[in-house]
Amino acid sequence: MNAHDDLAEVDAVVAKARTAQRAYEAGGSQQRYDRAAQAAAWAIMEPSRNRHLAELAVETTGLGNVPDKITKNHRKTLGLMRDIADEKTFGVISDDTDTGITKIARPIGVIGAVVPSTNPAATPANNIINALKCGNAIVLSPSPKGVPACEVLLGYIHAEFDKLGEDKTLVQMVPGKGSKEKTQRLLEISDMIVVTGSQNNVKRAYTSGTPALAVGAGNVTVIVDETADLDAAAEKITASKTFDNATSCSSENAIVVVDAIYDEFLTALAKAGGARVKDEAQIVAKLWPDGHLNRSVIAQDADKMLAALGMADAVPADTKFLAVETSGIGPDHPLSGEKLSRVAALYRATDFDDAIATTAKILAHQGAGHSVGLHSANDDRAIALGHALPTCRVIVNQAHCFATGGAFNNGMPFSLSMGCGSWGGNSIDDNLHWKHFMQTAKIIREIPAREPAVKDIFADYWADVGA
Repeated sequence: MNAHDDLAEVDAVVAKARTAQRAYEAGGSQQRYDRAAQAAAWAIMEPSRNRHLAELAVETTGLGNVPDKITKNHRKTLGLMRDIADEKTFGVISDDTDTGITKIARPIGVIGAVVPSTNPAATPANNIINALKCGNAIVLSPSPKGVPACEVLLGYIHAEFDKLGEDKTLVQMVPGKGSKEKTQRLLEISDMIVVTGSQNNVKRAYTSGTPALAVGAGNVTVIVDETADLDAAAEKITASKTFDNATSCSSENAIVVVDAIYDEFLTALAKAGGARVKDEAQIVAKLWPDGHLNRSVIAQDADKMLAALGMADAVPADTKFLAVETSGIGPDHPLSGEKLSRVAALYRATDFDDAIATTAKILAHQGAGHSVGLHSANDDRAIALGHALPTCRVIVNQAHCFATGGAFNNGMPFSLSMGCGSWGGNSIDDNLHWKHFMQTAKIIREIPAREPAVKDIFADYWADVGA
């Protein structure tokens, strides 16, 4: 098949989606939208299907591990369904007599979604559920390694749609093997695009001419200060760093520890499974053997990671991840960037102000806008980070990768795509969620005039500086 035929296939898929979406909206109701979303959710959450998707994802991508992918598929989807359960996304959703404005929910149309190989089932399911909840059709463009899991997920969703009598062309994917050309065509002809994954795809999304929701790179830095519960901090960092073998953009990549408790924290970290490594040069040479991340290390189980880095006999047998001491930050110091592995950079700060300065330098290099973590008993320090750093989220005393994308014990929306604001080159600073998949028509009626006198607006200003 030539390139012209490839693009014609994408055109045909989107055309089918557009026809299905118009019928879905024309015959829509809140119950219909909710049932379609529930069908997609159950398609990934049903235990035997969830396990098969997790096994297939690990087998075909070589990333992550099966138990954690099962957990991710289940909890991320369950949390999303909790978030959207009572939300109105069809018809009149608000009617304000004070303003005279009535809002009517309207779909976007056909959503084009580019999804990564790190989460080839959970991320597309999240996008599909949000799209259906708001009356849209959706066409997925998975990464080449994510194609098998995506195909199986869509098969499960279509089986649930058959039970409902719903149109299966509401949820489709770009046919055949993935390619940049086919993804580009999807970006150009969809009504809105959602991109999670490579920053190259993000840039292409924002320059496609189509309204885009794309998210920035993660490179999470977490600070541990002298007031922290060190054992709890160590356990949470370890649980987060090792979950699904660090495939999450919210996995800790750098740990900045203040001097006063540095040695004590390392003792706690060792107990939790994080081994300190002093030989930075060896790790860098093994992790980036040819200037690119070593595929034998990326998102691998601890034993494979340690073997590939030549560390199997250099650290305790129960080691879960490596904390590599370093002070370097920037392009010449790859440890200061995202590592997609059970390896974290470890920095020693003189005090909390120095920890902020170190974190700022790391974010200036990579990860601005995404999120930072803080383990501290002093809430004022969390506020200080929110004022001082280019970050959209400050995660306090939590296992970072579980908390950033929504958790049952925090108030963030459940999502696998984190907007990073202007700092990360994104149009959103929120977790991607259902509200981003809907627009509204506003009915505006005349109300009694509310025109202030000029002096009511400027009296305080004139008092300060004169008229």
